[in-house]
Amino acid sequence: MLKKIPRLILPDFMKALMEMGHGDEVVFGDANFPAESLGKKVIHMENSRITEILEAVMPFFALDNFVSENVILMSVVAGKGEEPSVWGKYDEIIRKYDEEKAFQGFSFLTREEFYERAQKACIVVATGEREKYANIILKLGVVEGEA
Repeated sequence: MLKKIPRLILPDFMKALMEMGHGDEVVFGDANFPAESLGKKVIHMENSRITEILEAVMPFFALDNFVSENVILMSVVAGKGEEPSVWGKYDEIIRKYDEEKAFQGFSFLTREEFYERAQKACIVVATGEREKYANIILKLGVVEGEA
């Protein structure tokens, strides 16, 4: 067993993250997200909330600082809900671990645009997140100067 790897990061998820390269994206879909029909590689983490997964992943996930759209949310459909409170938690977690200060705020896509982008993602993580519009995409950056 390895040390300091959060227990919620199972081997298939760690392997998928390790296989990502600069510019690749990972989608964290809420419980309503159509992960299987959109993702080419789906990791099932239905017993976890997205905030828990972000807390586990962000300490070693470098956001892409070559683009401004490195953290993307699905916009709330007009008249179909309010801004989810979880977005504030995402902001807090990402800023806490973003050592390069690459995160300049969220970018937003419509539901259809988000689904289209998810089809191109390296990984889609199916979570048990119950809050509507909790879907989020992270774009991986470059790690420099570390062995």
